[in-house]
Amino acid sequence: MECKEKVLENGTECIKCLEMPVVSRLASFFKVMGDETRVKIIYALVQKEMCVSELVQILDGNITQSAVSHQLKQLKSEGLVKARREGKNIFYSLDDEHIVGILDQSLIHIRHRLNCD
Repeated sequence: MECKEKVLENGTECIKCLEMPVVSRLASFFKVMGDETRVKIIYALVQKEMCVSELVQILDGNITQSAVSHQLKQLKSEGLVKARREGKNIFYSLDDEHIVGILDQSLIHIRHRLNCD
């Protein structure tokens, strides 16, 4: 069945028109973003490209290098961060700017809700 109305008046895609692989990836994206440590890592990478040891310092040393590496692996597998090798170091950065927009919109929503309560 062809969806007649792909985009609704408010600019969102019609739920009936979303394909299951897209819905699955969207759910996976939010699942990965549902971890506080990963959110902190993403926000750190908004500032600049960093290696694991820099991220450990930014996270106030409350997390081991091994744990940061594990979180980065999950973020990378979801396509949120990318890696670049320079000698012995691997530097991580955001995969694209869409992630920043999603975080910005989420913050606007959270701050709005906090001010409304």
